[in-house]
Amino acid sequence: MYVALTSDTLTDGELYRYGTTEVAQRVNILPGVSQVNIYGVKGAIRIKVDPGKLATRNMTFDELAAAVRAGTAYSGAGQFDGKNKSFTLQPQGQLETAEGYRDLIVKRGPNGTPVYLRDVARVVDGVENERLSRHFFVRNFQPPASVIVFAVSRQAGANAVQVAKSVRALLPGLQRELPGSIRLIPVFDRSQSIVNSLHDVQFTLVLAFALVIFVIFVFLGRASDTLIPMVALPMSFLITFVAMLVLGYSINNLTLMALTLAIGFLVDDAIVFLENVVRRAEAGESIYRATMNSAGEISFTILSMTLSLAAVFIPLAFMPGLLGRIFREFAITIIVAILASGLVSLTLTPLMCSRILKERGAGHRKTWTERFVARFFNPIRDAYGRTLHWFLDRGWIAAPVLIACVIGVWFFFKQLPFTLLPTGDSGTIRGFFIVQEGASPEQQRQLQTQLDPILQANPAVDKYFTVAGRSGLGAGVFTVLFLKDKKERADIETVAAQLRKACSSIPGVLPTLNPQPVLQINIGAAGSQFGRYSYVISGIDPKEVYDAADKLGAKLRDYPGFANSPRSDLFRATPNLEIQIDRGRTGTYGVSTTKLESLLRAAYSQNYVYLIKTPDDQYQVIVEADDKARTSPQNLSEVYVKPDNGSTMIPIRAVTKAQENLGLQSVNHLNQFTSVTFGFDTKPDVALGDVINYIQKSAAEVLPPTVTGELQGEGLVLQQLFRALPFLVIAAVFVMYVILGILYESYVHPVTVL
Repeated sequence: MYVALTSDTLTDGELYRYGTTEVAQRVNILPGVSQVNIYGVKGAIRIKVDPGKLATRNMTFDELAAAVRAGTAYSGAGQFDGKNKSFTLQPQGQLETAEGYRDLIVKRGPNGTPVYLRDVARVVDGVENERLSRHFFVRNFQPPASVIVFAVSRQAGANAVQVAKSVRALLPGLQRELPGSIRLIPVFDRSQSIVNSLHDVQFTLVLAFALVIFVIFVFLGRASDTLIPMVALPMSFLITFVAMLVLGYSINNLTLMALTLAIGFLVDDAIVFLENVVRRAEAGESIYRATMNSAGEISFTILSMTLSLAAVFIPLAFMPGLLGRIFREFAITIIVAILASGLVSLTLTPLMCSRILKERGAGHRKTWTERFVARFFNPIRDAYGRTLHWFLDRGWIAAPVLIACVIGVWFFFKQLPFTLLPTGDSGTIRGFFIVQEGASPEQQRQLQTQLDPILQANPAVDKYFTVAGRSGLGAGVFTVLFLKDKKERADIETVAAQLRKACSSIPGVLPTLNPQPVLQINIGAAGSQFGRYSYVISGIDPKEVYDAADKLGAKLRDYPGFANSPRSDLFRATPNLEIQIDRGRTGTYGVSTTKLESLLRAAYSQNYVYLIKTPDDQYQVIVEADDKARTSPQNLSEVYVKPDNGSTMIPIRAVTKAQENLGLQSVNHLNQFTSVTFGFDTKPDVALGDVINYIQKSAAEVLPPTVTGELQGEGLVLQQLFRALPFLVIAAVFVMYVILGILYESYVHPVTVL
């Protein structure tokens, strides 16, 4: 569940403080909540140093950082123990405001003149990460000045719907306690899609129940007869629910789907028994005698049907891997339901038949429904009888028909597209707008501004938030879009395609927007910001791996089945600034390498030098070169270093040489081997199985023997499923054959049934 905090008057840091102290902590203690992740930036005090002013006062960056650390402290000082009471000493040595740091004396001149921090730097209330920029949009609302978004995650095994209800119930109270300038906006509630899915499945379940009862009534023709299988359904469900309670299962999409599929099975046994009783009664037997004879005659058949049908789902319950864990609950539920229906048909159904059915046979008039249905059903029955006799007289046809069916099943099975799980319509689109390597935060913010009118122009988009200024892999703009209700828009794949096409009009931008699946599977190294699926190549020699990645990437770009051109996490053209240290000159001037690196780190790393402790949070104090003093390599000439003997400072350019080049952004590994990961998504009309086959075929053509390739994430799960599928089918057939063989005490009759 996502909730946004917005404000038009507070700064990002102030809003973040309210989000952590007033909202996140309260939500985090709710039952079932695992953690609350906050997407925002914490406040910080930033000391932006002017290198020229600093050098004028004969100070270096590392000296200034040390002076700031020495000028503030937070520690206890013991206590006084008087005759009647004790006093805890609390020195107020910690500076907590930007104003306090501005007046901090960082040095004294030769004549004792104090040098204040404000003399060499600007001290501002800022945030920990100034590079990040966040935009938040809600249709029909003015975009806020400041925004943070927090995501609520449930604990393993917790009920997602109950957790979401608890959070929603808490929000109105939190809104009343927050300042009037802060607004709480529920952005996305995944539990709502779960509830909607449950309602859909429940409706399907009720509809299936009604249709089954209607069909039974039409063919039996009497309401009293229909009551028997009608009672068998809820009784079977009752037994199933008790078993689910004992097993610790819940009512969810999978268990409801199992019950929906089982409805037809649940009445089969009862109908078989009921029909046999009616047939005997119409032949002249009394209802009681017909019931007793049917119990002896048909019970074995019902037992065979029940056990053989349940046996089909046994291999599914023992399926290995991630899918096995997902569908085990489904399989066990449907097995229990089938066994429960068999139990009801052998116990309750005979009892109700003997008590409810009315006498039939000669002298008993049929109902109007029976006579009406017979007018249509009898010709069909007669035609079936003639056809059956024709085939029985030509028994040799069975063998070629069986062979043709087996071949047809295999042929059409191979023709069907393979995919792990349907994407469905979750109403959420997630993705990145990737820009060139080394793009500055300012470039990314400009792109973010360009994207706003494009995203807002699509009428299907209801809310979204974007984050720009990320460094690392695939610099660009990250986004999550939340769409309107399904009834008010096109399907999610169409909307994603529209957005990709519209955003592609921005030069130099690659949009990777993909619908989020209703059922998300996160497994190991599945994550790839370039797509839902991923393929990884790895090897010992980095050069071989990178060259193979270039060849494979070129091959994959030729395939038209990808929604976006596959991208890898191999970035070899990232702008770097190498600072070569002149060892001879550093020795001459008496400047150590350690001091040089410490100086550069103090000036440009934006690390904090002190952590302000308050009762409800902690905040960083960051010393850095001023913004205008770190825009180009030429700014290095403004920084000075002091020799180890403390003599006159020298410019850092006197002992170093800066050189621009292009290089690797990062070296990624898989199982300690150099690796490259390709992320990709498929078009809506292209099956994942076809894409996997193409990737594996391409990899076999271009990868050298020393470089291996493998699927990750959902693609890997699908591949494992393909490998296990033949064994599951064989196991299901074998289990059915064994059970039928035991029941019929024959090696041949089970083959006939199968």
